[in-house]
Amino acid sequence: MMGHAGMAATVVRYLRSVGAPTAAAPVEPLPRPDLRAVRDDERAPVDPAEFRRVLGTFASGVTVVTAPGEEPAGFACQSFASLSLDPPLVAFMVARTSTTWPRIARAGVFCVNVLAADQGELCRGFAVSGADKFAGVAYDAAPVSGSPRLAGAAAWVDCVIHAVHTGGDHLIVVGRVRALGTDQGAAGPLLFHRGRFATLPG
Repeated sequence: MMGHAGMAATVVRYLRSVGAPTAAAPVEPLPRPDLRAVRDDERAPVDPAEFRRVLGTFASGVTVVTAPGEEPAGFACQSFASLSLDPPLVAFMVARTSTTWPRIARAGVFCVNVLAADQGELCRGFAVSGADKFAGVAYDAAPVSGSPRLAGAAAWVDCVIHAVHTGGDHLIVVGRVRALGTDQGAAGPLLFHRGRFATLPG
């Protein structure tokens, strides 16, 4: 079975194949791909604003995906889902322009922190590009990957990168679950709906 280093090497090869930087620093975003799938004489594609408005009616949970390193990496992620029970796989989607993703890819591992209802401000901190996202944030090391496991999160899922697929202007990252757990004392889940945070009624 491929270890963390081998998986990291595989992902770095993938990043090189699509033109992403793999040097330690600086990390530059991928160029925005040409996504046009219809000819000029065909109907216009879906309006992006309308796409966001309609898809925003789908309520989702909110996570922070983290990875270890001298300077740990992390970003707020709404597009996370379970994928397979046997083998245990999860998936998240990340923009190809993300400057955090190459650092996660080089680590070859990640931890998904499922945020609790009282962690909205924490989520906002991890949604900011270029900031010191871990400043003042309490965390320990996830047991297998060593990725930051955020204090107070409702659940955590510790993973090795299993596969990476292209999906338009995003990448679909599949992780093989190595360990996971919940915080029974955490508040209910933090939700995202119509561009705002929401919580389940008490």
